[in-house]
Amino acid sequence: MSDENLVVVEEKENYAVMRINRPDKRNAMNVAARKAMLDALARLDGKYGVIVLTGTDTSFCAGLDLKEASADREAGIEADPATSWQAVNEAIRAHSSIFIAAVNGIALGGGVTLINVCDLAIASEKASMGMPEMGFATYPGLAGPSTQYSLNRKHTAWMMFTTDRIDGETAMRWGLLNKVVPHDQLLAEAEAVAARIGQFDKVALTVSKKALDIIPVEIDWKKAFDFGNEQINKINAQTTAGSEGMARFSKGERLVGQG
Repeated sequence: MSDENLVVVEEKENYAVMRINRPDKRNAMNVAARKAMLDALARLDGKYGVIVLTGTDTSFCAGLDLKEASADREAGIEADPATSWQAVNEAIRAHSSIFIAAVNGIALGGGVTLINVCDLAIASEKASMGMPEMGFATYPGLAGPSTQYSLNRKHTAWMMFTTDRIDGETAMRWGLLNKVVPHDQLLAEAEAVAARIGQFDKVALTVSKKALDIIPVEIDWKKAFDFGNEQINKINAQTTAGSEGMARFSKGERLVGQG
């Protein structure tokens, strides 16, 4: 698949639909996909009041492309902060548009982060969400802090420590989602909500979105994500389990929590 098709944008009357398009990789985000999403976000900024974010086929987003990241590390290729997964998620929070996650399937690790940084979230009855990072002997650097913003401590701890996936109904009950709908109605429902919100003034929507991160206390997404990465560094400084687990994963071994 060419890099031009990794993120597909469909522009409607007063909203846009952005779709991650790496179904063979469960929509895991490699460098090219992250660049494509950042480009799409920049192109749409200020143009639409609402953007629906979804995935292709049976996955919403399986997080980062860990095999690419592992190969890059082995090759001595340094990650570019400007195209990191953190940069993508911060760009969504800083974007002028309201984001609606249309969770069409599995959302793992970074996929949960995507749900959290979206302002609203509607899921298919077939969707499931989880944090597999503990199976890799690490902390969910972005999914952890962003889920703590969304859920209470006990629910976040359950997802983080058990690596169990939760279904849509559980996620809605816990506060990760707004609504769960039949699978074949997901995109229609998300687009109906987008069209309804999209009729409102774009300035009013943007200012109100920013207010969500200020009242009652200011939410600092960058500081939260930096905190998450610090926890990973703490773990790696004290154990080699993470690098050993990544090596096994790269060789094709399925790790606990990966599914």
